[in-house]
Formats: sequence, structure tokens, C-alpha cells
Amino acid sequence: MTTLFFAARRGFRDFQRWSALDWRVLIPLALILTALLSPEAGWIIIESISEAYLAVSVFVAATLALVYGAERLFKFDSGEVMARHRRWQVPLAALLGALPGCGGAIIVVTQYVRGQISFGALIAVLISTMGDAAFLLLAREPMTALLVFTVGVIVASITGYLVDAIHPHDFLREGDRVAQDRAPPRRRASSRSIRWFRSFWLALITPGLIFAIAMAFLADPDQWFGPLSWLQPATLLGFAGGLLAIAMWTLHFTANPAQLYAGVNPGDRAGEVIPPEHGQHGSILLRVINDTNFVTVWVIAAFLAYELTVHFTGADISAWFLVWAPFTPLIAALVGFLPGCGPQIVVTTLYLSGAIPLGALLANAISNDGDALFPAIALTPKAAVVATLYSGIPALIVGYGFYYLI
Repeated sequence: MTTLFFAARRGFRDFQRWSALDWRVLIPLALILTALLSPEAGWIIIESISEAYLAVSVFVAATLALVYGAERLFKFDSGEVMARHRRWQVPLAALLGALPGCGGAIIVVTQYVRGQISFGALIAVLISTMGDAAFLLLAREPMTALLVFTVGVIVASITGYLVDAIHPHDFLREGDRVAQDRAPPRRRASSRSIRWFRSFWLALITPGLIFAIAMAFLADPDQWFGPLSWLQPATLLGFAGGLLAIAMWTLHFTANPAQLYAGVNPGDRAGEVIPPEHGQHGSILLRVINDTNFVTVWVIAAFLAYELTVHFTGADISAWFLVWAPFTPLIAALVGFLPGCGPQIVVTTLYLSGAIPLGALLANAISNDGDALFPAIALTPKAAVVATLYSGIPALIVGYGFYYLI
């Protein structure tokens, strides 16, 4: 027994030195322990991770690839453009926030921390973003989605300009936390390891995107496999993709996107996860991988926090909206204050099912910050909290305006 104990301890230390393990390893360990203690919770974990990957991550990756690819193709850096044209920072931030998913909003949050945009622009992007719930609305009711996006951009622009008229440009800025956090992890990933992880990531994301598009249009990709459909291949692929994202995050193959965002000049990233030999196209791909995995981990956390809370407590958020109809815009706006996209997707689903009115959907769309709130809290917590509270004011005005007028 003594020999086994010392062998196990030595093996763990070697593994720890290899992977630079820290508190992050507690996350997968907690999931494994929960699954072992409760088989029902274990299945919820599998489904939630799969749903987060197929309903969110693959679309986030596609959005980021378009944004980063456009920056590279047109030599365009959104942060530099907003820094040069301060008069147009607010509407540009609102338009970036209106992009489905959270990629555009994360970019703007990063530029605020760097000191390139104003607090009003930060408010604008958080108001206009609907997060990953936008994909669900686009798939089911595209005209309603267009209305929500339009209203969001207009309200975000007006509110952003008003905030800039009240507060100075550097309001609540806490210094360049991005620059302060540039210290590399304890172990630098080798080029070979990066290539292996990148290959696995691409092998999962490509069919995952096909499955996700089919699911967005209410198709069941599991049925494509005929006699093997009982194995639920799409669910298993989503679960594998989510696990890979968690593994890369735990082993420091994924960094905070705000730490590594470098526009059209990714040279600052080369020392940590993007070796120069990968070239420009490789750097874009690894930016997409890094940022997608970072968002994926937080989305999985939000999904699991919601689903496991419902499982263990029996709470039913949908019942909250059925108590008094006039309070639905207020409740939806309050739900929007919750970080992440899980609760917001629930609100959008309730609207699509006819449980809540359009006013409640708009109140939630304006007040919710999607997954962009997570890096905002990490990098500039005071500004994140104040900006979230500010977004509640137009959310209630617009929500109740549509509720009583339509």
C-alpha cells in the first residue's frame, strides 16, 4: 500500500507539472463527483454540455471566424476604428452587439478595458446584444428577430450617447487589466500539443455546426443515422465537444479572450499559445478556438447552474411568468441581469411558446448582456455592475411601452 501511495503521489505531481493544474481542475472533478452521486444529475450534465456546445459554441465559433476573418481580410481592427472615430463609437458598438452570439460584445468589452472606447459605448453593446438567444429567435421567427435587433440598436445608441453626456470617457475604468494579466501560464503549450488539440477541435466543430443548423430548424440529426439513432450520435458529439473545451481550458490551452485579443496584429499572442510558425491563418484559427472555448466554459457553467438548480430544488422559472401578466416585462428584465445565456434562452423559448408577450422579450433582450458579462466582470467588475444596472432602465421603458401599446 505504501508503494502504491508514493507511486500515485509521484504520478500526480508529474501530471501537475505537465499540465500546470490549478483551481480549474476542480470544475471537471466537481462534475464527475456530481454525476457519480446522482445518475439523474449525471444525465443532466451530459445533456447540458451537449446543448451548450451544439446550441451555442458552434455558432459562436462561426461568428468569431467571420469577424476575425473580416478583420484580417480587410485589415480592419474594430477597436482601432472606434478609437479613431470617437463620435461613432456608440453606434458601432451597438451594431457589434447586435451580431448574434457574444463575439462582437466580447470585442467591445475588451476595447473598453484597453481604454479605446467610452463607457457609453460599453453600455450600448451590452444593451444591443441579445447573446446566444438570438440564434433561437432567428431560427423560429426571423422577422421578430429583425425587430428586436433594430429596436436594440436604436435604444442602445440613444442610451449610449446619453451616458457619455453624463459621464466622462474613462468613467469606472480600472486600468488596463488586459495588459496586467499578460503573464504566461506556468507551462507554455508546445506546438505539437496545439496542433493535436486543434485537429480534435476542428474534427468536432465541423459536423457540430451541421448538426446545430439542423437542430435550429427543428430537425433531429440523430435520425440521420438510421439504426444507430438510439446511440444519439449528435448528443454524444456535442458532449465530446464540450468536454474538449473544458479540457483545453483546464490545461491552459485556452485563455481569456480579452487577454489575447490583438486585432490584426496577433504578435502579442505568439509567446503564449500561438507560435509564429502557424502564420496568420493559424493565428486566426487559434483566436477562434481560444475565444470559443472560453465562452463555452462559461455557457456550460450557466447551463449547469440553471439545470442542476431546477433539478435539486424543483424551481420552475416558467411559472414565474404565469402569476401576473403585467409583471412579465419586469420579471424578464430581472432575469436579464443573470449572467450567461441559459436563462435568456429560457425567456426566448417562453415567448416562442406564447407564454410571455413581446414586451417581455424586448425587456429581456435589452437588459441581458449574454456571455459578454463574464469577461466584463472579470476585467472591470465595477463598470460591469453599473452598466448592467443602467441597461435595466431602457429595458423597462421599452418593455412596458410595447406591452401596453401592442
